[in-house]
Amino acid sequence: MDDSRYMQRALALAKLGRGHVSPNPMVGCVIVHKNKIIGEGYHQKFGEAHAEVNAINSVKDQSLLSESTAYVSLEPCAHHGKTPPCADLLIEKKLKRVIVACRDPFDQVDGKGIEKLRKAGIEVEIGILENEAKELNKRFFTSVQKERPYIILKWAQTSDGFVARENYDSKWISNANSRQLVHKWRTEEDAILVGKNTALHDNPSLTARDWEGRNPVRVLLDSNLEIHSDSNLFSKEAKTLILNSLEEKVEGNIEWIKTEMNNPWSVLRQLHERIIQSVIIEGGSQVLNSFINEDCWDEARVFTSNSTFGKGIRPPELDGKIVSKESIFADQLTIYQNTNG
Repeated sequence: MDDSRYMQRALALAKLGRGHVSPNPMVGCVIVHKNKIIGEGYHQKFGEAHAEVNAINSVKDQSLLSESTAYVSLEPCAHHGKTPPCADLLIEKKLKRVIVACRDPFDQVDGKGIEKLRKAGIEVEIGILENEAKELNKRFFTSVQKERPYIILKWAQTSDGFVARENYDSKWISNANSRQLVHKWRTEEDAILVGKNTALHDNPSLTARDWEGRNPVRVLLDSNLEIHSDSNLFSKEAKTLILNSLEEKVEGNIEWIKTEMNNPWSVLRQLHERIIQSVIIEGGSQVLNSFINEDCWDEARVFTSNSTFGKGIRPPELDGKIVSKESIFADQLTIYQNTNG
């Protein structure tokens, strides 16, 4: 019971790193001495101290560590990256026990941190709230194990089932609160992707203007380079990747990437090579359908408003499990999960 409670706290701390630590996983750590929390920390920013370091540094009486238990939401690292191995620090401080929610699948860790701790005589237990820990870092796990980003489909549709009018106009189907939520999502994911038609008809900026946080990398699918450089996607506010069939070059924050354009998996391979662990696909319908038809998605977030168009462009057809529904004032947000693995 106590182990679960302390691990729950470690997971809650880990969540505070969302949008700041990618491509690293979110990790939290709680240090307990005689059923009292004496230290806690989380990985706050990519390239900076890991959760275990911050937790140990927060302990005022370091002499208590040798009789303490560390609860860590992911296996402590065993390799030198941007920071030294956390497993070595736990050994150095002579922690009595280390409770780990789940193993880190990254090849340079993957059991090596646990093995190091055990060889040093530290008692290690694995699997407390394992499913919750994997869910928290599903983007990281997808990138490492499937070698592609975690894919989130997103669109808004009217109550009579249209995503745009016949002239492709789709502004604004969802309400202001829903749009603000979308901007929050943008700060939490690595990239956001649209096709040429969406860029032509909506001229989106794809930045997080209505929420504090980082802008995602913007990804444009533009096979024949038809989008003009005065488009909002060419602004200096965020990095933009333009996947196309014609050329490869870099100018400032814009990178043109020549790749196979008729296969979503080719697009994802390019993103994975650039260590992009998650992507929101915002459209339009043709792009969304291309990923759905290849069964190339993990999650879909669909807003349904109370507005009507009467006629227009239909939304993609999705075969997924509904995992949640909630009201965003007059809009309804439905979250789907791909159950095909």
